Amino acid sequence: MFAAGVADVGIGWVGVSFAFGLTVLTMAYAIGHISGCHLNPAVSIGLVAGGRFSSKDLLPYVIAQVLGGIAAGAVLYFVMASRGGFDAAANGFASNGFDLRSPEKFPMIAAFVMEALLTMFFLFVIMGATSKKAPAGFAPIAIGMCLVLIHLIGIPITNLSVNPARSTGVGIFAGAAAISQLWLFWVAPILGGIVGGIVYRSIDPQDEVKS
Repeated sequence: MFAAGVADVGIGWVGVSFAFGLTVLTMAYAIGHISGCHLNPAVSIGLVAGGRFSSKDLLPYVIAQVLGGIAAGAVLYFVMASRGGFDAAANGFASNGFDLRSPEKFPMIAAFVMEALLTMFFLFVIMGATSKKAPAGFAPIAIGMCLVLIHLIGIPITNLSVNPARSTGVGIFAGAAAISQLWLFWVAPILGGIVGGIVYRSIDPQDEVKS
């Protein structure tokens, strides 16, 4: 999120993509054994659909993810505003969008399809990499590099979300136009996560947990 906020000062889309992916990679090694490193409501919901996460734990996870996203957005806003003359709405504030708010002016249907599709593939990789049959210890690398890849694909289309908490965390500071489009960056990733979880579950159902 911070990398996306300062992309205009030199890091660029490629740098933002790697920043997101490396963040998840390193955090997965740091806290994966504690909480599963769920940083994303679409992932948590997708894992419930895929039988890998208990539905009774879902609500507190989602609340924590959204609050964490908002806290990060607030810190980013403070940092950006400290330079003076900062207008989050005019800047875009790394928020997601379609039509005129898309980096390359892609329409709503394209944004919805890509957000859903890329989240679906992300869930598929997460479930495959964390399967008991996958090589031990390498899941964070596969997941982090998958996130790099889907950011490289999706940033020009929507400034890529695949994470409703990330979208909310900056969207609420970016003005009415960003907030009016926020629904898509909840609905599409969650739908994609559910489909990804169900598809993988149909292929490899052996790691299911009790709900």
